[in-house]
Amino acid sequence: MASGGKFVWYELMTSDGAAAGKFYVDVVGWKADKSPMPGMDYTLFYAGADQVAGAFTLSNEMQAAGAPASWVGYVGVADVDKSAAALEAAGGTIHRGPDDIPGVGRFAMVADPQGAVFALFNSARTGEVSPADVAKPGHVGWHELYARDGASIFDFYGKLFGWVKGDAMDMGPAGAYQIFGTAPDAMIGGIMTKPAQMPVPAWGFYINVPSAGAAAAKVKSGGGQVLNGPSEVPGGQWMIQCRDPQGANFALVGAK
Repeated sequence: MASGGKFVWYELMTSDGAAAGKFYVDVVGWKADKSPMPGMDYTLFYAGADQVAGAFTLSNEMQAAGAPASWVGYVGVADVDKSAAALEAAGGTIHRGPDDIPGVGRFAMVADPQGAVFALFNSARTGEVSPADVAKPGHVGWHELYARDGASIFDFYGKLFGWVKGDAMDMGPAGAYQIFGTAPDAMIGGIMTKPAQMPVPAWGFYINVPSAGAAAAKVKSGGGQVLNGPSEVPGGQWMIQCRDPQGANFALVGAK
């Protein structure tokens, strides 16, 4: 697989897949279609011709057990079983052990040693290329980890995925914002210590949109919330951090 250490898929777990699908189609401009996989109610989101994300409705049992509406990122690895074992040996947690999705690939649902959830994935499709250009509209352009302790968690990810450090920005009392990438010339996200009001560590994902301001208006008119922004970020773009109508947090980035 050509995408080792890169985020290759994003999945929304939600209490109402149909309603959530309509919301994101309106806000992001995605197209939505039902997955052809038999026996599974799964929505695929497209940016142009590219499959970029999926969504499914949490079962009644999962919701009763307290599973929240949330986005999960899948990181591509060469061997899911070996990566899961290495993750556990390094203090991470395996929430769902390695399993196959027929015709799609092998995955495991895991968490880092501080509790942030993500997934490991290896595609069953031969000849698969690296993920699309992260600057494309409708694709995730940035990945942000809100860790329990941002200063100490990088070593875990660096050893597991081969990630490298970029610049670190001083955020005052909040500590450093550590930029990271899959290579010195391929920065893909940042790591910081989560704010006190955030209940648990988590990954956040920034979806590219043409206009942050227009997208913020669509978030509000669609029943979602704008939690922060629009705020300017390095590079001249603007971001908003949001919550969808079912309670999943996400973010958007684009021109003002």
